[in-house]
Amino acid sequence: MLNIRFEQAKTLKEKPQDETKLGFGHIFTDYMFQMNYLEGKGWYDPRIVPYGPISLDPCCVVFHYAQEMFEGLKAYRTADNRIQLFRPDKNIERLNRTNERMCIPQMHPADVLQAIKALVEVEKDWIPHSEGTSLYIRPFIIATDCHLGVHPSKSYLFTIILSPSGSYYAAGINPVKIIVESEYVRAVRGGTGFAKVGGNYAASLIGQQKAEELGYAQVLWLDGIEHKYIDEVGAMNVFFVIDGEVITPTLEKGNILPGVTRASCIDMLRSKGYRVSERPLALEEVRVAAEEGRLNEAFGSGTAAVVSPIGELNIDGKTLVINHNEIGPIARMLYDELTGIQWGRIPDPFHWVEPVCKG
Repeated sequence: MLNIRFEQAKTLKEKPQDETKLGFGHIFTDYMFQMNYLEGKGWYDPRIVPYGPISLDPCCVVFHYAQEMFEGLKAYRTADNRIQLFRPDKNIERLNRTNERMCIPQMHPADVLQAIKALVEVEKDWIPHSEGTSLYIRPFIIATDCHLGVHPSKSYLFTIILSPSGSYYAAGINPVKIIVESEYVRAVRGGTGFAKVGGNYAASLIGQQKAEELGYAQVLWLDGIEHKYIDEVGAMNVFFVIDGEVITPTLEKGNILPGVTRASCIDMLRSKGYRVSERPLALEEVRVAAEEGRLNEAFGSGTAAVVSPIGELNIDGKTLVINHNEIGPIARMLYDELTGIQWGRIPDPFHWVEPVCKG
């Protein structure tokens, strides 16, 4: 168990008064959690300190060789003022899988959960009250050795920051338009696609920029080997419903992020008797199914949006309209059920909720 020390801030920030203008990732709380690592000593000095700049030497490994990782989850305030997390154990499992891939030391899961809960409890007054709002939690690790040489760092800094976030669907759950990226790829087999690292997102920016210039919200990425099979949509996992079967790309090639929301969707669908397949899904199969009227619906899944319906898909300049550009019944059910559990509006039969404290 961590012995977390606390450093009092000299002044506190003014909390947002209008929760309709929170947005995402623009506002940060008064405190952050930090802990250091040194080879031969392990993780040490867990502390909650005032939020502020991190001072690093310009030659730190993270700047030159991108040895880093991050995670993302949320804390929710229920109607009866309880604060809770959603499946943090899965985020922590993924954190350590990413650490292994990036040659970053493993962290004890109980220590990470304790750190998250301790910081959230300190900052519980920052958790908004309005429908659909939450407190976004961003743990990350950076390599801090000072040298120019391509090998793993011997020292690291683990930090957690918090950001109150507005409702992702302020105007309702409207289907998005996505376009297939035909030139660039996000990840390849044997690479870091399954890991939560900044490099994956940096590699995706050019495709996202192209999509936005053409009026699309997201990019549909294809595999980096054959450029034939579907990987992900932007920063989300993706599902297609064909002839009533819910299909999502398999994780076994290691080029797709194993999303916590993705896993929750699969578990929930199977518990309700839906046919769910995790398998390679060729873009051509989706195109043919759409042309034959067998593509029932499509949606993305992720921490921020939970479920995001897809209304249009552009393949090489040809637009396929999915489910009349409306949210489908499966996407609607998943959104309602998952958010109902997250905000404590409905029972949690899966035991996914992790209580933190009273608000």
